[in-house]
Amino acid sequence: MTENRPGNDRRMELLIGNLLRIGVSIAACLVAVGGAFYLVRRAAAVPHYGTFQGEPDFLEHVGKVVVAAISLRSEAIIQLGLLVLIAVPIFRVAVSVVLFLVKRDRLYTVVTLVVLAVLLFALLGGKV
Repeated sequence: MTENRPGNDRRMELLIGNLLRIGVSIAACLVAVGGAFYLVRRAAAVPHYGTFQGEPDFLEHVGKVVVAAISLRSEAIIQLGLLVLIAVPIFRVAVSVVLFLVKRDRLYTVVTLVVLAVLLFALLGGKV
């Protein structure tokens, strides 16, 4: 049984570590670029603290955020970076499920599937 060698475990750890590192780096870059665009476009704007302005409609749904980010709307680019940051650990758990399936490790596959289910349940606001 060659799937459970220590070298394979090390490769799995490196893969997951690289996924986290790359995902967080992409998220940080998106937030930084969006923040820079936001500051450049609104540097001279005077805030009106007396009136409440809610969240724009294009920031309320993932699809609209992506479309607005492609249109270079600074708030949407920042929001997309935050969505990527939220998605990174969920993606990491999903990749772990696949890696444990490849290793044929049933116990860790089941435990990781439960963790993934809890994450998705929480992400959807507890609605089934």
